[in-house]
Amino acid sequence: MDQSNLLADDKTEALRTAGATQSDPYAPIPAGRFVLRPLRASDAGLIRHYTADRRVAEGTRAIPHPLPPGAAEQYVARAMAPNRTEDVWAIDTSASGLGELLGVVSLTRIEPEQSELGFWIGSGFWNTGFATEAVQALVKANPHNSRTLFAEAFQDNPGSAKVLTNAGFAYLGDAESWSVARDARVPTWTYLRKMT
Repeated sequence: MDQSNLLADDKTEALRTAGATQSDPYAPIPAGRFVLRPLRASDAGLIRHYTADRRVAEGTRAIPHPLPPGAAEQYVARAMAPNRTEDVWAIDTSASGLGELLGVVSLTRIEPEQSELGFWIGSGFWNTGFATEAVQALVKANPHNSRTLFAEAFQDNPGSAKVLTNAGFAYLGDAESWSVARDARVPTWTYLRKMT
């Protein structure tokens, strides 16, 4: 049996059962080896597991380390809320047998036609191309119909900077952002992606 067709059939079924529609900006997004799908309550355990790694938490602005009890569940609840401020998609490779969640990608609307992209991936999946493919798929789908996307990477995290440049982001300048896990301001590289 052709494995690529089996994977395609599994993805089609995953999208159908998740209720994806063309008009839903928060619908699942097919992405090569996986599907980007909205978070669900059962994701909290894997989120807790991956973000318990200090390196993952310190690569983000908002994830504390150590993660307080209930924080993963609260994060998922906020991501699922109708009045959410951030759309978060799980990188779901279950159709190919890896796992239901390897990491997340997100969009936060900052202006009517501008959004900020964020992502993290479990350290066991670093340097596998999953983060790059997830960011590329989200940019291609452009579910917020943004004209401009912004993103940033801490300067001591060149891997994330490479993910962004591989997805067509251009370096904009240096800045600083607060990292909750580090309890400090950390130098960042800021990136911009003009959508056509």
